[in-house]
Amino acid sequence: MRIIIYGAGGIGGGIGARLALAGHEVVLICRGQHLQAINSRGLLLKAPDGEFRVAAAAVGHPRELDWREGDVVLLAMKTQDTETALRDLEQAAGTAVPVFCAQNGVENERLASRRFEHVYATLVAMPATFLVPGEVIASAAPLSGCLHSGRYPAGSDVTAEEVCGALASSHFHAQPSTDAMALKYRKLILNLGNGVEVIVGRSAWSAGGELGEFVEHVRQEALECYQAAGIVAVSSAEYAERVTSHYRAQDVGGESRSASSTLQSILRGHETTEVDYLNGEIELIGHLHGVPTPYNSVVREVATRMAAARAQPGSVTLEELRAMVAATVNRRAARP
Repeated sequence: MRIIIYGAGGIGGGIGARLALAGHEVVLICRGQHLQAINSRGLLLKAPDGEFRVAAAAVGHPRELDWREGDVVLLAMKTQDTETALRDLEQAAGTAVPVFCAQNGVENERLASRRFEHVYATLVAMPATFLVPGEVIASAAPLSGCLHSGRYPAGSDVTAEEVCGALASSHFHAQPSTDAMALKYRKLILNLGNGVEVIVGRSAWSAGGELGEFVEHVRQEALECYQAAGIVAVSSAEYAERVTSHYRAQDVGGESRSASSTLQSILRGHETTEVDYLNGEIELIGHLHGVPTPYNSVVREVATRMAAARAQPGSVTLEELRAMVAATVNRRAARP
């Protein structure tokens, strides 16, 4: 089995490096200066257990590969880039290649299922940093993270077992899971803080105080949407048992991970953000099932606008954000 990592940034690069170090055949697909750096000097993985220079094969596009029987694709780009990536993948590899969506949110599997016969949901719980071309920091220990996978929309099979086996041998907690989407819906609730980070410029994942209170409102809207839509997500306790209990973020080189993957994209100069598919997913469910989502709507709108304008994270204060939510509530209440 050859594993093609399509989108070898922080998550994809970290997974690919660990797989290669464990002796698995891996090809990375990435672009720009990152691709140039990997091809010239290898991919540098920095982790609590050391630094590793990985001489992995890397290309810039799926058409550059000689596709063969037994290839498996692991998608790891941000959701806003998924549709283009899937189109290019189909044209190069056909529709029968298994596709594992190792991405945040729940939209990628839907997009892939429009084109491919075998689609898998992969929960990604992996603290990683990608800010320097050719370098990835995987900051968790004793394992690099959790990558449970199963067929989409549910179930498991031999391919999921083989991929999870490869990952489990490569410094990850990875189990074939018939309910991978229920895990991903719980992870989505956690990722709703990413958009807040883009706006206020500081960590919101487990923040306390006024910021924590704001994020709690964002997440509570999601739970209300899930209930109205009949969406099943594993409980917080089950998620902790199956996922976060198996690793802890550590300092690497004296530095701790200080930004979500979403904020990292903004810091690298990207003008688009996956927030449309995180907070925007909750906004969509709310529209479909009659649940108000003013917090998620404002976070999505403001984060998207700031990214497009290359506004500095933190240039909108929490007080201003709360005022926007209040104005949105009032405006919607005034509609006939």
